[in-house]
Amino acid sequence: MSLTRGGLRDLQALPKAHLHLHFTGSMRQQTLLELAAERGIRLPRSLTDDVALQVEPTRRGWFRFQRQYDAARAVVDSEAAMRRILHEAVLDDAAEGSGRLELQVDPTSYAPFVGGLTPALEIVLDQAALSERETGVSVGIIVAASRTRHPLDARTLARLAARNAGPVVGFGLSNDERRGTTAEYGPAFRIAREAGLLSVPHGGELLGPEHVRDVVDHLGPHRLGHGVRAAEDPRLLDRIVEAGIGLEVCPASNASLGVLDTAADVPLRRLVEAGAQIALGADDPLLFGSRLLDQYETARAVGFDDAELAELAASSIRVSSAPEPVKQRLLGGVRDWLAAEPLPR
Repeated sequence: MSLTRGGLRDLQALPKAHLHLHFTGSMRQQTLLELAAERGIRLPRSLTDDVALQVEPTRRGWFRFQRQYDAARAVVDSEAAMRRILHEAVLDDAAEGSGRLELQVDPTSYAPFVGGLTPALEIVLDQAALSERETGVSVGIIVAASRTRHPLDARTLARLAARNAGPVVGFGLSNDERRGTTAEYGPAFRIAREAGLLSVPHGGELLGPEHVRDVVDHLGPHRLGHGVRAAEDPRLLDRIVEAGIGLEVCPASNASLGVLDTAADVPLRRLVEAGAQIALGADDPLLFGSRLLDQYETARAVGFDDAELAELAASSIRVSSAPEPVKQRLLGGVRDWLAAEPLPR
């Protein structure tokens, strides 16, 4: 079904899944300000000026991004703060039409304040269940290791994730792609896959096709966090499509980190035409000033009509780990959205 030229359908009402969102990076700016004030923490101006982060795609640029992220994370020093951030993330997704949220968290960062890795993850899982019941948004948790720490730390987190398989739906690897040796994280991902968890490492944002190939070869991803640089190598992109590997594409993030000049420059059309399964994501709205709905608005601005936007939403649902009844309900909602009359201009 093609776009009716008389108007556009409401993207907020389009059911969708949000599969690339980081825990601290999901925080509302007002929440950050309130938590910082309660703790007497002085935040850098870049976190309070309401201007989206913009850095160059270099180690120095990544350091600036990481410094801001760490400054924000410093206010998350209690169970109450963790619960508030998670619940507000689910509320914000619900307001934007997301029916499935898969939130990524590294419990290492919060463990010192709540008694260890296991309590940190249990707090997240408990609040996820509470927020799901209150909002109706299906919530899954992805445990993520960091490239800035030893691969043995990743194995510890993979075992923790495996013990909590079910509410934990996947295992990831984040932070600066230029750090660490990808193959050395392979054993951690094997632990996760053997427990039935999705493999969802980052790859192909700061580094190009060779890095994507390295991640695919050694970590066996079901989805790639970002993966947009695969568009630079048609053979690699074909391989990803044939393997059914989903791509979590985050246009605003790519622009803020200098991977591309603007969000509109993300090769979304090229990826879709190659047959890639896409899930648009916001990554870190606190820093990038852009939430999930904005990513769909970007796709519309570069020429995606309502039928194509509906297919993007459906793709995000299909590559999620949502329970099958949730998938079918959301996909039915996508069909209903497209069948409805568009809004008048």
